[in-house]
Amino acid sequence: MTNAARPLVATGASSLLEGLRPEALGAPESGIVEVMNYGRGRDGLIPLWAGEGDLPTPAFITEAATRALVAGETYYTWQRGIPELREAIARYNAALFGQPADSERFFVTQGGMHAIQICMRMVAGAGDEVIVPSPAWPNAAAAAGIAGARVVPVPKTYTDAGWRLDHDRLAAAVTPRTRAICVNSPSNPTGWVASAEDLRFLLDLGRRHGLWIIADEIYTRFVYEGERAPSFRDIREPGDRILFVETFSKNWAMTGWRLGWLEAPPELGQVIENLVQYSTSGIAAFMQRGGVAALDRGEGFVAHQIARARRGRDIVCDALGATGRVRFAPVRGAFYLFFAVDGKPDVRRLGLEIVDEANVGLAPGTAFGAGGEGFMRLCFLRSPEQLEVAAARLVDWLKRA
Repeated sequence: MTNAARPLVATGASSLLEGLRPEALGAPESGIVEVMNYGRGRDGLIPLWAGEGDLPTPAFITEAATRALVAGETYYTWQRGIPELREAIARYNAALFGQPADSERFFVTQGGMHAIQICMRMVAGAGDEVIVPSPAWPNAAAAAGIAGARVVPVPKTYTDAGWRLDHDRLAAAVTPRTRAICVNSPSNPTGWVASAEDLRFLLDLGRRHGLWIIADEIYTRFVYEGERAPSFRDIREPGDRILFVETFSKNWAMTGWRLGWLEAPPELGQVIENLVQYSTSGIAAFMQRGGVAALDRGEGFVAHQIARARRGRDIVCDALGATGRVRFAPVRGAFYLFFAVDGKPDVRRLGLEIVDEANVGLAPGTAFGAGGEGFMRLCFLRSPEQLEVAAARLVDWLKRA
């Protein structure tokens, strides 16, 4: 059993734990957090294990939140999000995707993770199945499991030319119990970007079987060809069962804010509002003011983030690729290098070894489910100077390993 699937309770667990619900007990430990806890606090360690950059939230965002806080916006607020933020999200989507956008489609959440939890609560539960193309960010599958559903991973195919979605294997995974397909594109951790053909296949599959598509498109701006990634928004029609998960975390360096949004058909509005009420009871209004500033004034910062990611990708790919010791597919989107080291199949152990011997923190591929065996994930949304040092350490370690 991989670390990502290891249950909390072992043989001989206390009666307190034995009294808990199996869905809670079955929540997997994070293979990413294991390495982080192992290396945290080490002098000079370069942490490339988490999915965040090294820039703090820009001042124009924090100042907007501070002004609202000082002005006394500290009371209970709109469950769906303040109207100003929902309207700003609609404007942002209309500009990005070239389509009219109704603010009634958008619901403010406590980060992308909260949006995913709401999606799972709406569409899947005990006895249901959720298909997840993998390797994939593990929290989506975990959210389905906690909701009581069975996760059905469908591994992508790795080739040196790129990761590929296996359409035949996906279609074969659908059963009468399937309720949803959760797809992340651009992909964390592989860098795969769904093509228009992939999206059309998935949507047609969902339509045939009455499935929901949970579309995690949070990295849609982080692509290295074109302005954005292909989106289900490009091909959807009224009545399609698509739920979009978004977050402020990546584009605007707001990971610690825990601020995101869910896009859904307006007919689901009251259901979503109820689920917000009984989970978080809404997001702090002063934080939402920061979100408005990010959307309305943040395009220059987003462009800067993408340029840094492109430079970071080139630094680590050029350095590690030149060693002849690693394998990886071209990184077309997101900001991770997912690579395999020849002769090092036990990546859980490898993550700890690299901390000890190279003083660099990476995430093991097994943390991302089926298909991640043998791979490590490196986040390259960092300063060029830091990445050059990290790459040099890894190259030196590979010569000795």
